[in-house]
Amino acid sequence: MTTDEVTQTLKKAYGDEIETVMNYLTNSIVLEGVSAEEVKESLEADIQEELSHAEMLGQRLKQLDERPPASYDFEAHQESLQPPEDSTDVLSVIDGVLDAEEDAIETYRSLINAARDADDPVTEDLGVTILSDEEAHRTEFRGFKREYDK
Repeated sequence: MTTDEVTQTLKKAYGDEIETVMNYLTNSIVLEGVSAEEVKESLEADIQEELSHAEMLGQRLKQLDERPPASYDFEAHQESLQPPEDSTDVLSVIDGVLDAEEDAIETYRSLINAARDADDPVTEDLGVTILSDEEAHRTEFRGFKREYDK
């Protein structure tokens, strides 16, 4: 892999984090009902962490003499994380979060491998750090899903 593959993966991850922030924020606002409260609180907490990920990725791109993507560069992909028509459909949001986290985990594993191949230990370390956070988010939402599967 080349440095170009590292920067392209960094840019993808940056855009994904920004899209996740938008969708988590919207879902944390629109979800309603007693069973939605814990999920809403988790989404609200995760917003700050996902935004922090985007900041770290953007800073790394800057360090590599690249520009983080801006709104004109953005293309949305998180179809399953769109707010549900039924604002009490907490399970669809949980499933959407799990889809987004799986995608993020795959992206960060790709980033780690690309950085390792490009002999870029700083980006590799960044990928490992964020991967750990994304795996923790996935674990939390798997727990929410198990409660709904009962």
